[in-house]
This record gives sequence, C-alpha cells and structure tokens, in this order.
Amino acid sequence: MKYLHTMVRVSDLDESLAFYCDRLGLRELRRHENQGGRFTLVFLAAPGDDEAQIELTYNWDPEEYGEGRNFGHLAYAVDNIYDTCRKLMDAGVTINRPPRDGRMAFVRSPDNISIELLQKGDALTVQEPWKSMPNTGKW
Repeated sequence: MKYLHTMVRVSDLDESLAFYCDRLGLRELRRHENQGGRFTLVFLAAPGDDEAQIELTYNWDPEEYGEGRNFGHLAYAVDNIYDTCRKLMDAGVTINRPPRDGRMAFVRSPDNISIELLQKGDALTVQEPWKSMPNTGKW
C-alpha cells in the first residue's frame, strides 16, 4: 500500500491556490478539468516531495461546505517554524496556534482546513513574540 493524496473540497479555487501555493509554498503538479462532471482537480505537493500530494477539488456549481472538523488536519514539516509563521502572518494568514514551543503551529485554509506546521528535527529555542502569543479561533 502507498499513500497517494488527501482530497479537500474548496469553494474558491483561486483563493485556495493563493493560500496553498503563494503563502504556504506548495507547487502545482497537475490539473484536470472535467466538463461533464463540472469540476476541477488540482494536485499540489511540497517542493521536493512529489509523493505526498493534496488534491484540491473545486466543484463548479456552488456548494456550502461545513467546517469538516472531523477531517482532522494536513501536516507539513518546515525548515524554520518561526520564519514560516512570520511569512504567513505577513501575507495575512492568522496563526491559530502559534509555535510557542518552537515546534508546532496551526493555521487554516480559506475553507477552514486545519494545517499543522511542524519544525523539522529538534524544536527551535522558545522565543518571543511566539512564546506569549495566544491561540486565535479554532485549530
């Protein structure tokens, strides 16, 4: 058995691609548009890790998606948790669970998918402003 991808439904493909690609740093591997089924599939992966993919499914006909908290979350290892969170904050992304421990943070996509960011290797030395930053919303 081999892991292929995780699928999440998105309500605005452009907004979601801006989040996942421009802000989070994933890259688009391939795209499939199905005229008959009226949907678009976009497969993304972290740089250097094409094996672990996320499939964004965009249904052309509007739908209301619940928060899907039972989905859990996506998780990505990052080179520097503080730099990643700073870059996301500077791009307007809310850090729902700041990396107070130098190891883990949570953010949410435009469709409220929880995304866990984990420091590669050992946790970084605890530092401000992260150490004192409270949680915001749900993660």
